[in-house]
Amino acid sequence: MKGIFLLLGSNLGDRMQNLQQAKEILAAHEINISGLSAVYESAPWGDENQGWFLNMVLQIDTIHDPESLLQCCLDTEKQMGRTRLKKWGERIIDVDILYYNDFIVESPHLRIPHPGIAMRRFTLMPLAELVPDEIHPVLKLPQKQLLEICPDTLACHKTDLYLHI
Repeated sequence: MKGIFLLLGSNLGDRMQNLQQAKEILAAHEINISGLSAVYESAPWGDENQGWFLNMVLQIDTIHDPESLLQCCLDTEKQMGRTRLKKWGERIIDVDILYYNDFIVESPHLRIPHPGIAMRRFTLMPLAELVPDEIHPVLKLPQKQLLEICPDTLACHKTDLYLHI
């Protein structure tokens, strides 16, 4: 895998504005956005009794190592008012590190590649759009093939909404 990729998701308030604001806050943390997927709308994962999500993937360049990048992601969520009340609950913003090049990180608070990638259509669709042939460093399969075999059956579709770099 070449590149560092973040997943943004929101299902509270003005979801599109939340994605835009998260992108701007991340950029202020010495994170250069070099690529953006389209915006995808997906049914909620885990707890189905909540609003649908808007999701997108950012390809970034940064001076941050994986641990400090995680802190930037958490700071962005906190600055936007995210509260963690329950797992898979509603959120104004969610910022996940999907890949950090070919790095494999296994720590109590950070796992890279993100362990849910192969199980979530809302993650794989934007990844397959941006980097269809890049190989997952653990599963050794390209993003487009992971999408083809993804067991997730929840609705997810590309919208006509786009943010710009």
